[in-house]
Amino acid sequence: MPQPASPASDLIKGATGDWEVVIGMEVHAQVASNSKLFSGASTAFGGAPNSHVSLVDAAMPGMLPVINEECVAQAVRTGLGLKAAINLASVFDRKNYFYPDLPQGYQISQYKQPIVGEGGVDVDVEGTTVRVGIERVHLEQDAGKLIHDRHPEYSYVDLNRAGVALMEIVSKPDIRSSRQAQAYVSKVRTILRYLGTCDGDMEKGNLRADVNVSVRRPGDPLGTRCEIKNVNSIRFIGQAIEYEARRQIDIIEDGGTIEQETRLFDAGKGETRSMRSKEEAHDYRYFPDPDLLPLELTQDYVDDLAKSLPELPDEKRARFMTAFGLSAYDAGVLVAERESAEYFESVAKGRDGKTAANWVINELFGRLNKEGLEIDRSPVSAAQLGGIIDLIGSGAISGKIAKDVFEIVWGEGGDPAKIVETRGLKQVSDTGAIEKAVDAIIGANPDKAEQVKANPKALGWFVGQVMKATGGKANPQAVNEVLKRKLGV
Repeated sequence: MPQPASPASDLIKGATGDWEVVIGMEVHAQVASNSKLFSGASTAFGGAPNSHVSLVDAAMPGMLPVINEECVAQAVRTGLGLKAAINLASVFDRKNYFYPDLPQGYQISQYKQPIVGEGGVDVDVEGTTVRVGIERVHLEQDAGKLIHDRHPEYSYVDLNRAGVALMEIVSKPDIRSSRQAQAYVSKVRTILRYLGTCDGDMEKGNLRADVNVSVRRPGDPLGTRCEIKNVNSIRFIGQAIEYEARRQIDIIEDGGTIEQETRLFDAGKGETRSMRSKEEAHDYRYFPDPDLLPLELTQDYVDDLAKSLPELPDEKRARFMTAFGLSAYDAGVLVAERESAEYFESVAKGRDGKTAANWVINELFGRLNKEGLEIDRSPVSAAQLGGIIDLIGSGAISGKIAKDVFEIVWGEGGDPAKIVETRGLKQVSDTGAIEKAVDAIIGANPDKAEQVKANPKALGWFVGQVMKATGGKANPQAVNEVLKRKLGV
C-alpha cells in the first residue's frame, strides 16, 4: 500500500493548493561478474568497440544462452540484503522490441516470476525514517550502445554491453519527495556495494535509475505517471523529480491532463522532455524463453548464501551506536561506504569511539572531500590517525598541535610520535614553565587581571595570550588551572 500523505514540508505549493508527488524507482544495477548473463564474454569496461562480444551476444543463428551461475548467486545475495523474499522457482521471458542495439530483437528478462520478490529498505531523511517497499528484483540482459557523434549521417553500434547482466530493483510507489528518492538510491547503492553485487559506479552506467513520477492532491487516488529514463546521478535524480513534478502540476492547474509517457532528463537544461508514449507490458509480448528452463533453487543454496553475507549498513550503524556511543547521524555517515566504516573501526579499536569519530568525520573526511579523494587513497592511514589520537590522550600534544601533526602526516607521511619528538611539538605540561608565562602576562596587564575578578569569562583572553606566548605548546588544562589560582577565580 502507498504511504499516507507526507508531512506538509514535502508537499508542493501550487496555484490552487497543495500537491503530493508520488515516486517509484526502477534501479538498474550491473551485476558484479567477470562474464555476461548468458555468455562467457568479458564485462570489462572500456574495451574497443565490439571487442567483448560472443556469438550469443551478437545473436548469431543457432547460438543458445547458458545461464551464468555467479549472476544468479549475486541476485540472491542482493535479495537477501534487501530483506526480500527469494523465489525458489523463477522464469526467464523474452521482452520483444526492435532497436538496433538489440541484435536478438528481444531482451531476455523476467516478468511474472522474478528471482526476488517483496522486501524493503529503511531510508533516513533529515531525522525521519521512511520505509520504501521493494516490489521485485529480476535479472535481465543489458542492450548495446548506439554512437551518434562520429558521422553526421550514420549511427554506430557497439555491442560490448549487450548481454551484460543487470538486476532491476523495482520499488513500490512509497517515495514522496526528491530528497527521499535521492536517499533511497544512495541507500540501495550502499547495500549493493557492501554485498559486492554491484560496484555502484554511476559514471560508467553501472547503476542508473528510471524514475516514475506522478502528482495528486493529498489523499486522492494515484495520478498518471511519467517515467524518466536512465538518470545516472543522485543529483540529477533530485533535479529531474523537482522539474517533472512542477511540470505536471502546472499542466493540471491549467486545465490539462497528464499523458502517460517516457521522458528523458536533459542535465544541461535541467528539464525533462518527451521521448515516446509509455509502453504497457502487453506491448512487449512477453512469453517464457523457450531456450531456457525455469530456474530452480534449493533452500539450502539460499541459506548458504545468507551465511556468507557481510554485516550490512543498518546492522553496522546500530553496532557503532552501541559499541562506540555514537549518535545516529555520526554512525550513519561512517557506514555510508564500507571502506569508511572499516577505516573508522581500525582507528577506534582500543580508543574512545567518539574521539575517533570526530577525527575521521571532521578532519579526515573534510580533507578528503576538499582534495576530491576517496578513502582508499587517503594519505593518512588508520594507524597514523590512531597514533595522533593516542598522543592527545597521553597529554603529549594538544588538540591544536594534533591538527598541525595531521597536516604534516598528510603532506609528508611518517610516524606521528616521531614527528612530535623531532620537531619539538610536545605539549608543555611543566607547571613551572607555565607559571612563568602566566606571571609575565598578568604583570603586563594588571587592568585586565582586575576585570577577570569581576567577570570570570574574561579568563579566556589570558588563556589565549599564554598559548600564544608558548607557541601553542602549553597544556590548556594546566594553563586554566594556573590562571584561576593566580587570579583568584
